[in-house]
Parts: sequence; structure tokens; C-alpha cells
Amino acid sequence: MPFKGIIGELKRIGNKSRTRRQSERKYRSHIAPERSPSPAALVQQSQWANLPPELLHDIIQRVEDSETSWPARQSVVACAAACRSWREATLEVVRTPEQCGLLTFPISLKQPGPRDFPIQCFIKRDRATSTYRLYLGLTPALAGDASKLILAARKIRRTTKSEFLISLATDDFSQSSNNYVGKLRSNFLGTKFVMYDNQPPHDHAIQVNGQLHQKRQSKMVSSGKSVHNYNVATITYELNVLRTRGPRRLQCAMHSIPISAIQEGGTAPTPLTFGNCLDKQFSSTPMLKGKKETCRASTKDPVILKNKAPRWHEQLQCWCLNFKGRVTVASVKNFQLVAAADPWQDVSAAEQDKVLLQFGKIGKDIFTMDFRYPLSAFQAFAICLSTFGTKPVCE
Repeated sequence: MPFKGIIGELKRIGNKSRTRRQSERKYRSHIAPERSPSPAALVQQSQWANLPPELLHDIIQRVEDSETSWPARQSVVACAAACRSWREATLEVVRTPEQCGLLTFPISLKQPGPRDFPIQCFIKRDRATSTYRLYLGLTPALAGDASKLILAARKIRRTTKSEFLISLATDDFSQSSNNYVGKLRSNFLGTKFVMYDNQPPHDHAIQVNGQLHQKRQSKMVSSGKSVHNYNVATITYELNVLRTRGPRRLQCAMHSIPISAIQEGGTAPTPLTFGNCLDKQFSSTPMLKGKKETCRASTKDPVILKNKAPRWHEQLQCWCLNFKGRVTVASVKNFQLVAAADPWQDVSAAEQDKVLLQFGKIGKDIFTMDFRYPLSAFQAFAICLSTFGTKPVCE
């Protein structure tokens, strides 16, 4: 059977399994007669599950090499969804975004991007619902063909702060949901934002209320599921009370990424699975009612990101940055971030040349977002969301 036939059959089996799960959720309290084995069980017992490991590895490697972009990338995901043996083989073949420059599985959104080139995305804003959608693709015009929705966020305004809840789905922003990946919280003035991840930084200690711990307490929600929020970054906008001429100035302290990650031979934390490995360790410790707890990733010298200084264009009478054609509309939200070796000094000329994240406007509610190592898609998206907050004292 050709590869297309194999992939087509795997997709059909996956659709049947998805329909069955939806039906079970809908009629969870109903009593039904006994039924034949589920499609998922049939897949595990089918001829695909009994392929020799060498042949299985070769098949998945060929699919991986041939499917380099969405939506064709769904074939790789279909192979992982076939059965346990296929999933294990697929995870061995598929590389991290740092190695291949591709986003395949949900965990890829938490892993650092490639070192040599940026991953190009764009953000669509819906003013009516205060939602923001992050797409993986080259241009917004290809949103229905060559782009894929990878993250979504909803802005929630509160009395003294505002929050952006980040999810894998556009219609589910509950922190008790499996789609929840993190959030961004601002202060009253919109000058400081704290980025929270739903899982602890990989191989890093956690700082709780000023003390280092390898585990932390979990906050219980009404559904009974524990929700973890780890402070992985702080985004600060410089005050401009005197209204002096110039664009916004921001600084990002990435608490979960050490400065050694951007040095020669350094590596950034790369999680391999979703979920919290600390749940079982702290599930027996109740949380004190009414006591707020600050949990922050602890690194001795975190990476500090600063916006690249623009230049004043005399003919255009405006501040300019070279976005290499990815930004077409002037906006106060446009920025480029570079890593600063010394947070107390200006970024050097060599550091100015290596842009790690750039964000800019190309339409009324459409923005481009290009990120690279050591930032992940989730971290880059959260930083860009901070530009949509109200900042009356910063401009």
C-alpha cells in the first residue's frame, strides 16, 4: 500500500476515535448496551501495530522528511496517533524546533526555536471578543491553506489588573482545562507584566516566597484539578511621564533561561513532555486559604532582552527599524528584541545585529511575529501580548 493510502487510513481511524470520544462525553450519564472494541483498540491490534521496528522507523522517517509544512504536517501527527508503538517511534524521529525549525506537537510550543533562522508567525486580533490568535505560516492570506492555529489568548480586565489567558483552543480558556498553557498578568498601569507557565521550567529550581524549593504547592480549582502557575519571565516598560519624544522601551527578564544559553556552547531548557512532574510530590500539602504564593523560576543570571534602539529618519520624520519586509505599517507596538550581556548598559553593536524576536503591524488587526532561539513560541507570544495592554504612562 502506498504511503498516501497508509496515512489516509490512519486519519480515518483517528476521526472515528475522536467522534467516539465526543459521543461518550455527551452521553456520559446514559446507560448504553455493550459495544464492540473501540477503534483505538482495533488500531493497536491491527497490522500497523505489528510492523517490524526497523520498517516502522523507516516509514515514519520518510513521512517526516516529506511533510515539511502545515497542513501536510498532519500526516506526522496521524502517525503518532495510530497506536503506542507508532507514537514511540514518531517521538524518536521528530526533532525539536531548535534542531529542525518545525513545530509539530504541542510540546514544541514550549521548546526553543531554531538558532540560525526565525520561525515566522502572525497574530490576528479580534476586538469584539478580546481574543488573539497565533498562526504558524508565511502570510495571513494563506491562513486557510498553509497556516495553522497554534495558540490563542483572551484578555480579561479586572479592577486592578488585566490578564491574558493562553490556551491551545480558541473556545476554552479555563485554567482547569487541559488546553491551558499559561497566562500573562499586568499591573494597574500596564507597565509591568508577569509571564506564568503551567509547568515548571526544565531542570531549574523553583523560588517560592523568596526560598528555593524543588517543588511547590498547587492551587485547587472548583473542578478538583490542580493548577500550577510558574513565574518564568517579567516584562517591564519604561515610564515616560514627561512625554518625551521616542518609542516605547521594554525589558524582559527571562527567569527560566540562563545567560549561558546564548553563549558559546550553551543550551536553553527544553521540556520534553507536557504536564507537571511535581504534582505528586506536593499534592499532599494543603494550601493556606487566603495566602498568595509567588513561584518563580530561579536562575543565577537570567537572559535579559531589550528592544533594539530605532533610528530617526529625517525624511520620513519617524522612528525606523529594519524588519526586512515583515512589517509594513507604522505603530507604537512595533519592536525588535535583542539579548543584552549587561542589563545595566546599552546593547552593543554586535548584540543589535542578532534579533531574537520581532513583532510588527501589517494590517488593522494583523501582526507578524518572528522568534528564534532561545525563545519558545509560548514565550514569544506572551511577550507580544504585552504590547496590547493599555499604557497611559509609557507613551
